[in-house]
Amino acid sequence: MISSDVTDRATGTLLGAACGDALGVPYEFAPRLASDRAPEMIGGGLGPYAPGEYSDDTQMAVCVAAALRDHDDPRSPEALEQTARAFLTWLREGASDVGVQTSRLLRSTERVVTEGGDDAAVVMTDHADRMYGAGERCAGNGSLMRTAPLALAHLDDPGGLAESAARYSHLTHGDPLAAQACVLWCEAVRRAIVHGDHGGPRAGLDLLPAAARDDWAGWLDEAEREPPAAFAPNGFVVRALQAAWSAIVHTPVAATDPDRFTSPVAAAVHAGDDTDTVAAIAGALVGAKWGRSAIPAAYLDVVHGWPGHRAEGLGALAEAILRRHHVHA
Repeated sequence: MISSDVTDRATGTLLGAACGDALGVPYEFAPRLASDRAPEMIGGGLGPYAPGEYSDDTQMAVCVAAALRDHDDPRSPEALEQTARAFLTWLREGASDVGVQTSRLLRSTERVVTEGGDDAAVVMTDHADRMYGAGERCAGNGSLMRTAPLALAHLDDPGGLAESAARYSHLTHGDPLAAQACVLWCEAVRRAIVHGDHGGPRAGLDLLPAAARDDWAGWLDEAEREPPAAFAPNGFVVRALQAAWSAIVHTPVAATDPDRFTSPVAAAVHAGDDTDTVAAIAGALVGAKWGRSAIPAAYLDVVHGWPGHRAEGLGALAEAILRRHHVHA
């Protein structure tokens, strides 16, 4: 049976990502916010966005989450196809901001699918492989920002979660580094939901190919030594993960701290550069650690975004994933 604490942390994962995203939106690619200024959900940014509106980070995460809600096996062709088709719908109807690589890949996929009716997930993954094989930059942070919901469908299955994280990353990012980052962060989120710990991405190193573990251990060491701003620019997936993890480890908080969610997520915004993405990544893990109950009501009251979700809708989506994949959630 899923306890109320685990449910709180699971819903905190999706809501934490959305709130971090909306908190970072106003400062994306702008001059770094002064250290004595607290980030606010004032909107603007690249959208421009309304106050409290989340961006592509959460919009794409919602596409993943809906497939997890609707399918028993996240790795089934049907679940991956639903996700890929949702990405294409999002591109046409809801993409307020989209990365250059992701935009090119989705648009080329849409042309093929429209003309030939092929499976979108297969076409999309093939395009990702071709881009990587051609030497294009395919290790951006665009898959890491959206894969945290996968943890909710794999609370007792780290191996299955690692496989799912890699597959969902591969839909748009052919570089193995992107998949490896998703594996590490998703496992960190899973452990936080299940155990309430902040062991972080280091716990997922054994889930990576053996040849990749030393590199990632070194990158995590660096994140634990250096402040978040040291990893800007952070569009590269390794540096995005480092910035988010650095923000968390350099902002220690206690269970009784009323700012236990806000402080580390604000530190992620202060990292600068791709602020909404780094704060969304950090927010997913901080929310998984402390739960929905730790997120300020002022954030939950205003957070919203495509395709029409507010906090209650995002929380209901997370709970539906739990019910689908875990008895008595």
